[in-house]
Amino acid sequence: MILIVGATGRVGREVAVQLSARRVPACALVRNPDNANLPSGIDIVPGDLTAPPTFPRTDAVFLVWTAPFSAFPTFLNAIAPTTDHIVFLSAPYNTPHPFFQQPNPLRAGGLDIESRIEASGLNWTFLRPSMFSANALHFWGPQIRSGQTVRWPYLSTPTAPIDQYDMAAVAVQALCERGHDRTDYVITGPQSLTQAEQIDTIGRVIGREITKQNLSDEEARRELEPTYGKAIDMLLDAWRAGADKPAWVTNTVEQVTGNRARTFEQWVRKHAEAFR
Repeated sequence: MILIVGATGRVGREVAVQLSARRVPACALVRNPDNANLPSGIDIVPGDLTAPPTFPRTDAVFLVWTAPFSAFPTFLNAIAPTTDHIVFLSAPYNTPHPFFQQPNPLRAGGLDIESRIEASGLNWTFLRPSMFSANALHFWGPQIRSGQTVRWPYLSTPTAPIDQYDMAAVAVQALCERGHDRTDYVITGPQSLTQAEQIDTIGRVIGREITKQNLSDEEARRELEPTYGKAIDMLLDAWRAGADKPAWVTNTVEQVTGNRARTFEQWVRKHAEAFR
């Protein structure tokens, strides 16, 4: 039995889909069961991260933490006696690439969660994905759909975008098979692509030439802060640090699952209608 914490999010839902396809018994902690819309075979455990319920006994837990960091100790105390293994969707904090080494408010909280899981005595697997391919939907989707020039900072900065399907596939292997205990997996897509190349890929797939305009930091803050809030400074710091350096690329997906990671173009083709 697998417990999914974060099953209504992008990666957690894909984990639920893949577990359901494998017919692996699974349940999901869900705050609003009526709106969960999870695949068949996924049982619902009603509850909230900040007020955890009595958890069923499970073999492993897939965890995406979305609550205040201060609530994590209570959650861990509630779940630790009921499982043997936590697979935590974290971030590439220790990856030796400047893109991932910029200080930000989420870093300290994420590292604290990791240290508490390590000290709990449970087995653990930490998944460290690079930039999500799906970020393209909210980064550039609105401007592309409206036919406008895409105005964006650091167009020359490369990343290695990762498909949520591949993140979930690695997670499912770690949840269902032995041999992944106390392991860090840095998960990236197969290609280093600049943000400009990613936008051009979207244009090629949807059959449109998309014009682009590079924004200064000041312009980016003015235009993007209403959408991203203080996170815009975190993003600008990372893109600035990674400018003109090839993105960090791993073959973790293939090593763990036996299948090559999906390219950004494959992801765009699957989601092309969202950009039209």
